Amino acid sequence: MGGMFSPSMPALPAATPVPDDKDPAIEEARRKEVIAARKAKGRAATLLTGGTGVSGQANVQSKSLLGG
Repeated sequence: MGGMFSPSMPALPAATPVPDDKDPAIEEARRKEVIAARKAKGRAATLLTGGTGVSGQANVQSKSLLGG
């Protein structure tokens, strides 16, 4: 008997128009996003440690004047 007393469905919101892919503003934004991703990828390759720094033991042994 649930169908007889259930509330009615609310109206769906109006559909938003889909932007045109040939819009110059969209093309420019997409191009800038691709360039930024390339730059970020290039910078990531130079990082040698994580956010917490070096996790291993530091090499602090100093060399003597007599060799090894």
